[in-house]
Amino acid sequence: MNAASPRTVRVLVADDHPIVLDGVTLALRRTPWLEIVGYARTGRHAIEAAARLQPDVVLLDLRLPDMLGPEATAGLLAEAPSLKVILFTAYPDHVAIEAALAAGARGVVVKDTERADLVEVIRKVVGGERVVAADLGADGAAAPRRALDDRGITRREYDILRRVAMGQTNPEIADALGLTRNTVKTYLQRLLEKLGARNRVEALARANELGIL
Repeated sequence: MNAASPRTVRVLVADDHPIVLDGVTLALRRTPWLEIVGYARTGRHAIEAAARLQPDVVLLDLRLPDMLGPEATAGLLAEAPSLKVILFTAYPDHVAIEAALAAGARGVVVKDTERADLVEVIRKVVGGERVVAADLGADGAAAPRRALDDRGITRREYDILRRVAMGQTNPEIADALGLTRNTVKTYLQRLLEKLGARNRVEALARANELGIL
């Protein structure tokens, strides 16, 4: 921080890869004003840990096993509204980044960034800035977005696709999005057609191939 703001910033790291957790721990522990207060390997665990530990910052992997960044960000901020969420990702062109920022994330950092740059992003975000790493650029999500546009996949259909990837059932998706079950079923059928898939498994595989999940 600086002489006027010497307080310790408490950080929760949410990532399902042990080597990333180890690397981030080593990097941040070299910074006197940063303290890692906990770890989480799923979105659900991150949300629970944030409620319990009340960190200042969550360094959040964009793709956790049970949810993507937008849902995890929304859940974290529901538990701790003053929390600063920084997306930490190996996929700087992922279409979910835009949705996570819309959900309230305050920063984006790629996983191969230098330690000093990571610390600087944390410092700026804690200071109230919104920071997207320079190499993401204004059109950083252009390729995945183009894949959505080329297939004619709408924002609502993409929201449903993300929830399918999280393992949610049609009733769960309907409840989460305020839709009827029949409406969700209709959206899913359109998604299958647009992705050229026969079922959910094929749809998710195709979406991964296109880089939109």
